[in-house]
Amino acid sequence: MTHDVTAVAQLVLHERQGRDREWWDAMRRCYAPESLVRISWFRGTGPGFVDRSERMAGRGDRAVHRLGPPVVDVYGERALVELPATIEVSTELDGVRAVLASYTRLLYRAAKIEGDWKIIALDPVYERDSLTPVLPGARIRVDAREVERYRAPYRFLAYVLERRGYPIGDDLFGDDRPGEVARLYENAHRWLSPPGRTP
Repeated sequence: MTHDVTAVAQLVLHERQGRDREWWDAMRRCYAPESLVRISWFRGTGPGFVDRSERMAGRGDRAVHRLGPPVVDVYGERALVELPATIEVSTELDGVRAVLASYTRLLYRAAKIEGDWKIIALDPVYERDSLTPVLPGARIRVDAREVERYRAPYRFLAYVLERRGYPIGDDLFGDDRPGEVARLYENAHRWLSPPGRTP
């Protein structure tokens, strides 16, 4: 059990490392072929997410993930991981350099496939975000009416990404909709250890 907990923790950490360092093959190896990723700007398979991330980085749109300790639950050949993360995006708004910080909880599902742990699903839960100038004292001019049409947990994330050509949906998991988040966790734990299933 301890070995599996460590292996799953390293799996999700290597997936994020691959994303940040642009080690695309290493990132791709973390995902099962039929995995499902549902994040702010992408919905599709894990390998498709890696491909799109590579194209995104090629456009100069990069992010860095500051990670907290993962919480790992293993039940037989299934695992559930909650990974706290701050997603930092360096951007420019009307000539002013700025840093977007999006605070999230990354919820991974993993399964042991042919003896190896692979990610089979990734769903972020968005908590809040901020947008600050790189140069102290600089002013970022943001139209309040435009920003307020986005949901509070990922308001500035949506604002910045849509300006870069990445449409953001209104149906993401966020702490402003606690009922939906509760159901996400309930479904994940039911998947991890359904009634009558033995590890």
